[in-house]
Amino acid sequence: MASGDGANGGGGGGQGKFPRKRFYRARAHSNPLSDSHFPIPISPDEVDLSQHYPRYFPSGEGEARQGDAAVPRIRFADVGCGFGGLLVGLSTLFPDTLMIGMELRDKVTEYVKERILALRASNPGKYDNISVVRTNSMKYIPNYFRKAQLSKMFFLFPDPHFKEKNHRRRVISMQLLDEYAYVMEVGGIIYTITDVEELGEWMRSCLEKHPLFEAIPEEETKADPVVKLLSTATEEGQKVARNGGQTFQAIFRRISLQE
Repeated sequence: MASGDGANGGGGGGQGKFPRKRFYRARAHSNPLSDSHFPIPISPDEVDLSQHYPRYFPSGEGEARQGDAAVPRIRFADVGCGFGGLLVGLSTLFPDTLMIGMELRDKVTEYVKERILALRASNPGKYDNISVVRTNSMKYIPNYFRKAQLSKMFFLFPDPHFKEKNHRRRVISMQLLDEYAYVMEVGGIIYTITDVEELGEWMRSCLEKHPLFEAIPEEETKADPVVKLLSTATEEGQKVARNGGQTFQAIFRRISLQE
């Protein structure tokens, strides 16, 4: 991965100064089917983790050590991470787990990079396990993760793409679930949430129809500390709460075909 793609790139956050969100505003959503110009790793072996997690991977070793079975691997992926609220919340909840946000919008990605750098500078020893990359997750998920690598994937308040002709742009679909199932370990969990009822029904329906996912019982989700963050950690979730809106969740487990 090109230098500067990870949260170790740039210098604005090195002084512990937090970025101002108003300088990084962008359109709420981007067209995931359009061609954007940013470096894409040919395979997971090409991802230089030292650019993202310098505490875990000394400079230049992130790519060289990829074949080492003892090397820590990214385990959580926040797809369409927005301004990084979920990543920040998960970082302290799972301090020994590497996780990454994937965001298509360049200005928003830059904001998250600077936010992480500022958090690291202001809290030594913390937030070293999170990073962000600008990429199109609808096209390049297999370029970043190996088979059965991820234990959690998050899809929080994705673009609803209301028009029927644009449903193919939705980040949850039967075809994309095939790719997500490939990079998720058996027992891994997909978390989705939206404030659009029709989209919530769409995501749940796709997951219910897919043979490699099954719904997690409500009593189990209530005991999951991650679930609360789905509606409280992100800017979108906080906005829905302020406006008294309703959210629709679908939380499913990756299973094997034998189950």
